[in-house]
Amino acid sequence: MSDPTFKQRARYWFDNTMSKGTKALIGWLTVITFALTAIGALFLLVAGQGSGVGGSLWTSFIHILDAGTITGDGEGAPYMVIMFITTIGGLVILSSLVGVLTTGLDAKLEDLRKGRSLVVEKDHTVVLGWSDQVFIVISELVEANESEKRAVIAILADRDKVEMEDEIRSKLPDLKTTHVVCRTGDPADPDDIAIVNPGQAKSVILLTSAEDDPDAQLVRSLLAVTQGGQGNLKCHVVGAVAESRNLPAARLAGGRGAHVVDANDLMARLMVQTCRQSGLSVVYTDLLDFGGDEIYMVEEPNLFGRPLSQALHSYRTSSFLGVLTKEGRCIVNPPSNASLQPGDKLILIASDDSAIRLDGSRPVIDESAIIARAEPKHRPERTLILGWNAKTRMVLEQLDQYVAPGSVTDVVTDHPDAAEAIRKIGPTMRVQGLNFKQDDTTDRLLLESLKPGTYDHIIALCSDDVPPQLADSKTLVTLLHLRDMSQRANTRFKVVSEMADDRNRTLAQVTQADDFIVSDKLISLLLTQTAENPHLSHVFGNLFSPEGSEIYLKPADHYVRPGVPVNFYTVAESARRRGETAIGYRVVAEAQQAPSYGVHLNPDKSVQMMLQASDKIVVLAED
Repeated sequence: MSDPTFKQRARYWFDNTMSKGTKALIGWLTVITFALTAIGALFLLVAGQGSGVGGSLWTSFIHILDAGTITGDGEGAPYMVIMFITTIGGLVILSSLVGVLTTGLDAKLEDLRKGRSLVVEKDHTVVLGWSDQVFIVISELVEANESEKRAVIAILADRDKVEMEDEIRSKLPDLKTTHVVCRTGDPADPDDIAIVNPGQAKSVILLTSAEDDPDAQLVRSLLAVTQGGQGNLKCHVVGAVAESRNLPAARLAGGRGAHVVDANDLMARLMVQTCRQSGLSVVYTDLLDFGGDEIYMVEEPNLFGRPLSQALHSYRTSSFLGVLTKEGRCIVNPPSNASLQPGDKLILIASDDSAIRLDGSRPVIDESAIIARAEPKHRPERTLILGWNAKTRMVLEQLDQYVAPGSVTDVVTDHPDAAEAIRKIGPTMRVQGLNFKQDDTTDRLLLESLKPGTYDHIIALCSDDVPPQLADSKTLVTLLHLRDMSQRANTRFKVVSEMADDRNRTLAQVTQADDFIVSDKLISLLLTQTAENPHLSHVFGNLFSPEGSEIYLKPADHYVRPGVPVNFYTVAESARRRGETAIGYRVVAEAQQAPSYGVHLNPDKSVQMMLQASDKIVVLAED
């Protein structure tokens, strides 16, 4: 093959130059303008119409730039012809320049609309992905950052930047001191992730995507954040897998700096714990959100070397929860005779970190009001599960770890996969028996035939074989039937319900069920809390596990005399002597009053109150 000709080389060079975009086009138009100016001046000099080289160049140049200049020409035909041709060339050049500038400006505006500029911030929170969770995360971060002068949240998602900003403004009009920056890009692309500057962020939150396999997206994002060009990443990364089998892969992809939780397993544990204890979901919601009381970790040198029983009574407006050792081990409800070592941190519940103040006064404890009543033995329980989804198997496994031998769980659902799953799960149950009935849980006659008043606990699950809105609608119908049946029979059912969409939570509250579990909301709250303080993942991991100490609501008359004025110092001391840690109480008379449903978490320990036998004490206990 012969070598390229000069014409081919020139054409190739010109194409490469033009491919450089708007700047190259403007450069070529500038060169053509100067060349046309020189040609016009040359013709003027040759025709004898010019006034020197400088004057001819200027005359030619102004005719190119301003077509109206030709109207003042009157120096003979040759001059007018030359200037007319020069002016026509100028019109072509200027129109081309306007077109190039317009195209370049449109491209730049489109680039700005996509949000591709670097987020030049420090100590900001990065959110990767977009779902309904993003509004919960932002609202909680706004509450957490309220004491800061200027906080920044940077969001990277595969959506239009302006659309994201408009949606945030419509759903969260008051961001207080927090500034939200949106960028368009792939949350699993290292180059796109670099735009939100994770290297200088304080935390990265990975949201569950709405695609068919959200865990695959999570793993890719974890790899992109922790290894894809972000080797100097110092912040902690949090996320949640939708399926338990993907948890090992996600944790391997995230490495040591990532905190990945199993959403289904966590929700199953919460459902089991809350179905067995009315009001527990209110306690967990209060601990997980930033609106009420939160969990803090503080170092208190004044208590080093002293028993933890002293720490229990040393804070009037904060409640002792446990200890974070200097080795990083989290101990919830530790022995009260253990001593606090230098480097250890106290885990406390408080309304704000500014409310944590060591109280030097001696606590007033009424010894005459303290009761030492033994816990009754566990009896067999009957549980009714209405509905089926991917978490039901875990719910049954968790129930089997809590209930007494001889307990029975009945499952009623029309889900197509339930019958085969029950057949496989049944033989694995250690202490409880399983019964299955395939039927529509929204059928009133069916619910009446089940006699729900005879069950100790009822769990209403939203099905995963239909769209979320339809699943929630069916759950709401079931709850409304149960409420009506409860009112007609003048009995109270202990019902725990699950909503797939947080927007239906307020609708579910009119059913007056004891507790509400909203999967996306609680997972979002947990991720946000962990993003602010990574040690909280260990705290909640201990609280949600059947091993060790969990949160219980126990009868008040097991701790103090009913109908006698007492303060919470006395309640806490009574619990301490039982090897428990008291963190609040529930007034049953207020159980139907939203939003706290009678739960008073982290009360002022010096305030007098009068508990009745039916009221509950919120404690950390092993059983």
